[in-house]
Amino acid sequence: MKLKIITYNIHRAIGLDRRFQPDRVINILGNHHADVILLQEVDEGAPRSREQDMAREIAEELGFPYYAAGHNVSLKKGRYGNATLSRYPIIRERNIDLTIGDHKRRGCQHTAIEVRNSQQNAFPLEIFNLHLGLSPLERQRQSGLLMRSKEFTDIDPHAACVVGGDFNDWLSRLRALYVEGMSLRCATDRETRLRTRPIKTYPSFAPRGGLDRIYYRGKLKLVSAQASRSQIARVASDHLPVIVEFELLK
Repeated sequence: MKLKIITYNIHRAIGLDRRFQPDRVINILGNHHADVILLQEVDEGAPRSREQDMAREIAEELGFPYYAAGHNVSLKKGRYGNATLSRYPIIRERNIDLTIGDHKRRGCQHTAIEVRNSQQNAFPLEIFNLHLGLSPLERQRQSGLLMRSKEFTDIDPHAACVVGGDFNDWLSRLRALYVEGMSLRCATDRETRLRTRPIKTYPSFAPRGGLDRIYYRGKLKLVSAQASRSQIARVASDHLPVIVEFELLK
């Protein structure tokens, strides 16, 4: 069966025109009919986003019956972090703290999802939705925390597993850690005979860096991967969403 996954740093639904317009984000996501959506920079109760519970409201508007929010940063009023939306039941979720020292709080949300096909056969899917820091050393240490976390090490290495989100990895320095250290493959790399290039997603109006990525392993076969190139996506956030389609293997 096919499985479509999107990762999108929505920048609190505040676009490059500085307008808070969650309808643009909802419109973009709705056009791609995903099964699982990984969002970063999602507000809850913050004045800048009209005190909305954005994870809940986006899930409801898109018709997703299941969602989980992992908040990392507390504001004077409200908080924000990552959110995972699913058309299939989320049977377990936990927010993994990836904060390093006195750096800005960061996290990775782990959700265990029970995917069901048309015959109602169940397939486990492990999702890790992260947003890494701004310095190279910080990102390396955060990735090490994830790699050693109980949530990741307890997973059957043959199970379908996705690690996606905003890696802030301009120069692909983390690629070896995820590919060699965590036995993952990168769905969002374009591999040629001479070199590997990530799909570019940032800044959205003229992308130069592949900050938003999806890695995977286990019972998943890559079918396609692309960044949205719609005009509205160039304005709705400072990142472009990445859309990846897999075949879920038995």
